[in-house]
Formats: sequence, C-alpha cells, structure tokens
Amino acid sequence: MMNRNSNRRSGQKKYRDNLPKKPVNLWWIYLFILFLISPYLFTDLNEKKEITWLQFEQHILNRKAVERIEIINNEIAEIYIKKEFANDHYFKEVMKPIFGSNANPGPHYTITIGSVESFERKLDEAQKNFIPSEKIPVSFIKKTNWLWNISAWLIPFILTIILWSFLIRKSGGLGGGASAFNFGKSTATLIDKEKSTLTFDDVAGLDEAEMEVREIVDFLKSPESFTRLGAKIPKGVILVGPPGTGKTLLAKAVAGEAQVPFFNISGSEFVEMFVGVGASRVRDLFNRAKEKAPCIVFIDEIDAIGRSRGKGAFLSGANDERESTLNQLLTEMDGFGTNSGVIVLAATNRADMLDPALLRPGRFDRHIYLELPNMKEREEIFKVHLRTLILDDTIDTHFLSAQTPGFSGADIANICNESALVAARKKKENIGKQDFLEAIDRAVAGLEKKSKIISVEEKKIIAYHEAGHAVVSWLLCSVDPLVKVSIIPRGKALGSAWYLPEEKQLRSESAFTEHLCATLGGRASEEIIFGEVSSGALDDLEKVTKEAYMMVVYYGFNKKIGNVSFYDSTGQRNEAIQKPYSEETGKLIDEEVRKLVNDAYERTKKLLRLNRETLQKVAELLLKKEVIFKEDLEMILGRRPIEKSRITKVRDKISSAEKNTAEN
Repeated sequence: MMNRNSNRRSGQKKYRDNLPKKPVNLWWIYLFILFLISPYLFTDLNEKKEITWLQFEQHILNRKAVERIEIINNEIAEIYIKKEFANDHYFKEVMKPIFGSNANPGPHYTITIGSVESFERKLDEAQKNFIPSEKIPVSFIKKTNWLWNISAWLIPFILTIILWSFLIRKSGGLGGGASAFNFGKSTATLIDKEKSTLTFDDVAGLDEAEMEVREIVDFLKSPESFTRLGAKIPKGVILVGPPGTGKTLLAKAVAGEAQVPFFNISGSEFVEMFVGVGASRVRDLFNRAKEKAPCIVFIDEIDAIGRSRGKGAFLSGANDERESTLNQLLTEMDGFGTNSGVIVLAATNRADMLDPALLRPGRFDRHIYLELPNMKEREEIFKVHLRTLILDDTIDTHFLSAQTPGFSGADIANICNESALVAARKKKENIGKQDFLEAIDRAVAGLEKKSKIISVEEKKIIAYHEAGHAVVSWLLCSVDPLVKVSIIPRGKALGSAWYLPEEKQLRSESAFTEHLCATLGGRASEEIIFGEVSSGALDDLEKVTKEAYMMVVYYGFNKKIGNVSFYDSTGQRNEAIQKPYSEETGKLIDEEVRKLVNDAYERTKKLLRLNRETLQKVAELLLKKEVIFKEDLEMILGRRPIEKSRITKVRDKISSAEKNTAEN
C-alpha cells in the first residue's frame, strides 16, 4: 500500500510538472500605463503658441486681430484670433484647419501673466485709443482637470494593490506557508517518516534517557501492547539539561526510530509582534499534527513561551501576547479536545523558569534530566564522532575521555572537528593523538598567541604567578591533579594551569577551602617574591569570591550563618528585587566571606614561604621551557601521594564512626 501511494504521489508530481504554465497576468501593468498616458490622450489637440506681452502688443493687439481673451485660473491668458485673419500670413500657422474644419477655433496664443491686475492695467493702457466697440472682451474662467483629480487618489490605490500583489506572489500566494495572509499559520518544519534517518545508534552517552523515551517509540510502533492493559502513553515528555547534552538529538532519534512524522519548531517562532499570532500558530500546529497522527511535535527552547505567568513581567518583558500563547498551548495539551496519537517533546535548559501548569502530569507527564556525560559516556560519544575521521594508531578513546571531564556531547563533537582541522593545517594524512590534545587545549583556554609582545619583567611575573598555582595545588591533597602549566598566552589569559577534575558528586568543606588556597596561589606568590601584587589575578579573585559566597550562602559551611541555605532551586524568587535575608544577615555574610578568603590567603602565603626554593625552581623551569608537565613537577616536588592520603583519611573516619557506634 505504501509503494502504491508513493507511486501515485510521484505520478501526480510529474503530471503537475508537465502541465503548461499559465501566462503571467499583466492587467495591472496595462492599467497603470493607461493612467500615465491618459492626460495626453484627453488634452486639446490644437496648437497654442506661447508669446510674450511685447509680441502680443506689437503684432496682434495693434492690428486689432483679437476676438476675445480668456484668463484661465488667474494664471494664463488665452487669446482667440478673429476668423477674418485666417488667411493672414502671420496667423496662418496657428489657425490652420483641424479635422477638416475651416479654421482652428482657438485659443491660438497664450500669455503667462504675473497678476491679473497688472495684465488688466497693461491691456487698458494699450487700448486707450480704441473706440468702445473695438475693445477686447475679457472673461475669467476656472478650469479643473477632472482626470488628474481622479488620478490623484486612484493611482496611489492602484500602486498599493500592485505592491500587495507582488508581495503575495513573492511569498508563495494565498496557499503558501509564509504569505502575508498566513502569518497566523504554524512555521513548524515537517520531517516525514521517510526522511527521519537518525536513530538511537547515532546517540551515545544517554543510556538512561534513551530507556525513558524508548517506551514512546514502542507505543508508536505497537500501541495495542499497552492499551490492552489500560495504559496510556504520556502526552508530553520534557528534556531538561545543560546546553549541548543532546536534547534535540535525542528527540530526532525518537522520530527516526518510531518512523512517524516529526514536527520541529522553536519556542520563539510562536511569538510575533501581532496580537493573537502566537495562539493561532499553536492551534494550527496541533491541527496539522492531528492530521498526521500518530506523530511527534518537538518544541525546542520551550522556555521562550512557557515562562511562569506574571512572574517578573516588568523586568523580563513578559506581555499578554506571550501569556495568551502559553494558555493556548496548555489548552491544546490537556483541554476538552483529544489529541490522540500526538506526543509533545520539549527541550529546555531553564526548567526553573517554566510555568507550573505546564509541567504538571497530564501535560508533561515525564521529565527526563540530561546531565553532562561521565567518563564512560564520553568514551561512547567519542566513538560515535570518530566514525567519519581518518585516524592513526595512537588514538585511544579511553585516554581522550579522561582528558575531557565536564565536556558535553557538543563539546566533544567540536573537539573531533577541531582536531581534523589541526591535522589538515599540518598537511597530515591521519589525525593523531597530539592533534586531539591541541584541540582540547584550544577549546579550554583558546588559541595560542605566541606573537603577543610581553616584556621580560612581565614574563617573570607571569612565571611566578603560575608557579604559585602549581606548587600550592601540588601540596594540597584535595585539589584536582595538575596536568601542565604554561606561560604562553591563550585567549585572554597570559598564562594558565591545567587540572584534571575528578568526577565526584560531593565535595567536603576542606576540599572547598583548599581549592580557594590553590586559586589564590598565584597572587600570594607575587606578593612573596616581588613584594607587591599585579592585576593578573582578576580571574582568580572572581572565582574565589563566587566560591566563597557559595560556601557561606548556599552550602551552610559557616558556623555563624548556621545550617541554612538561601539557594532557590525553583527559580521563582528574583533576588535582584528582594534578597531572601535581612540587612544584618547580609552584612554578616559579607564579613564571613571576607574572613574566609583572608584566612585562605594567609594559609597560602605560609605554605609558599615554607617552599620558597621549590617555587623558584618551578618558575625558573617555566621561564626556560614555557610549558611544563606533570613529570617535570614530579622531578622537583616529588611524587604527589594524594590517593593514598585520601583513602587513609576515609578509612580512618569510617573506623572511628564504627567504633563510636559499637561503644554506644
């Protein structure tokens, strides 16, 4: 049946292509040209010669050849010559017959007058010797051009129709999707089931999320296995996670696996400057989806229309148009009407801003949270993106995943592409391990700027600054392992230290404190060696301040503040307007944060004073090599016994806890 329908559609397309094309209707062009030339068609056909007053007085008036004068609109004097002068050689040209008449009836001459009073005065003075019967009769006539009067309002109207018709033709006509009359129609892109080639094989590192959405695929393929037990498929599934974790990719894979039509639209496409357009587009989208059911509707960045109604309307720019769009979406997803076979997928990284009515069961029954991939998941993602690359034998996906903690799927895809570009710039046949390392460094810290001019004094300060970070982080057990240190400028940084963060879900208070010390190591090193500090610690101070406030305000690590947290996971509170604590508590928080940072700084300086010789050796090696690695630090500082001390510390705490429990 499917082959028969596809053959029928292809036959209809060929038939439409073979039809003779209709000629372009140019009636409006002909009409416009007619209006342009019509004044010339309806004007007088007789020739009127324009003359001056001097010519009129010498050659016409003195010969008493004027029959009458008509002054038109107080601007032009039209002169009529007597018929008996038709054979006169002077008037013969202007009085020649028109269309078989004996003579041209006139007017024969015209004079442009400055003012009526001046013209009459000259005429009376020129006729002062005329007897009354010979004086020229003068009449005043008001003339209006009726054709131009009609054209004055008709031509703009015709031009408007022409422009409107042109816009409709350019946008696809009244039946098109984006014409001027169809701005209330949905702009969703329909991907037919034949074109949905993306499957779960192209998605890696999302095993738990894949299991969640696989039920939707199974329902769309065989709904009877669920409905026979009375089960109902979720109406909506919302994907929540940081940017780049694969929310859109997972939605497309669902459509490809289920082999159903897939409507793709962004949340911002619903809202326009016209009132009611957003709600109209929502209605049109669901009407189209019902016609294609069973199908999937995917709304990317749904927070553009799904923000909480009335929340921060003054600051966030919310308006009635966006809220009416959201109301229509709520009605379509769980109203009196039925949307059987239409499943709504949505994605956002700001779930805290969404309206509670949108997230309740019956609309979005299932919430799937995507997190940054762990080491095993990153290895699977690397395998997917390395399929199309030409690699050498040095590539180890386990090593690459270990070097990229905290990277999302989009970051890994970017690294794979960047490594190919690095190898191509080097004119290499294959992509090697070093190409990937360079790509990772560029993604983390930016492009190397070896051409940046740095003086000898500045380079020395940078070397001691980075050496301070390296020594302090090496000596403190809770800080992440150091990989390498560089004083080559990258991006905005003049130097940098690379760490390999461990994938831990919890961090203790001591780990936070030691991380503060390691971050302040560069500034403390400058003060110890040079007796003053520089502006190079701006980024370090920013990180320290934010982390210290998190310790005091969020995690309850301060004894004076107590075991309270002012963190709002729902996102419903706007701290820019009103803080969740009093003025006195705010002052206490500021004092405790300042005390926490000062204590960490003094501890860092004490540690560096005890290891000043080691600090100088690391800085001198940096000035010599510009980049040093973990092995170089081991030669100076010795092996870092971090893992052993951590394991021992945990075991001691467990043993002590078990002993206290047994005694009690």
